Amino acid sequence: MDSMLENLSKTEFISICVQNPRLHKDDLWHTHVDYEICLQTNSMCFRKKTSCVRRRYSEFVWLRHCLEQNALIMELPKLPHWNPFFSLRNTEQVSQRMKGLQGFLESVLHTPLLLSDSRLHLFLQSDLSITKIERCAHGKTRYTVAEAIQRSSRVYISGSEDKGSCDSDCESSSSSSGLGLSVDTPMRGSPLPFYESSDRDPELFRCL
Repeated sequence: MDSMLENLSKTEFISICVQNPRLHKDDLWHTHVDYEICLQTNSMCFRKKTSCVRRRYSEFVWLRHCLEQNALIMELPKLPHWNPFFSLRNTEQVSQRMKGLQGFLESVLHTPLLLSDSRLHLFLQSDLSITKIERCAHGKTRYTVAEAIQRSSRVYISGSEDKGSCDSDCESSSSSSGLGLSVDTPMRGSPLPFYESSDRDPELFRCL
């Protein structure tokens, strides 16, 4: 039995990548950046073996706070520090933030205790907003955690994004498709390209 478990641990993998930053214009004066989180795994801990979602920095802060509640005396990995002078147009700052976010997720995913938190799985593999993640994790939605993940509209396949359909959000009376995008990712228009063609850094768009 021990040899079987040892072989399983050697072959099991979880690969996470934070990439492809996008600038979103909230209104005339406010913008924000979100990041693509692509996950590939053969771990039995995950219902979907490939997935791709978009999250922003403040949502990572929320996730760490949630995990902290379950971590007890365990020391959680740090997020990249909030920078009051963070510039959305500074490629170096954005690159460093993505590396920090990816390092945070890698540490979390290699901590077995944290993998039992359903909010982590919804954060990584569903399109639900933070508010809906909280409600779903506490059983206050008509769909289960597994259903929310399975209905996610994005799937990561061999480096490309395939958008599929998903069922309606049972709590929405005005929409007939989708479980809802992040409440912090407004869709008042198409997201703006993060870099102009003249200052795009090709290294930044690789899996960091």
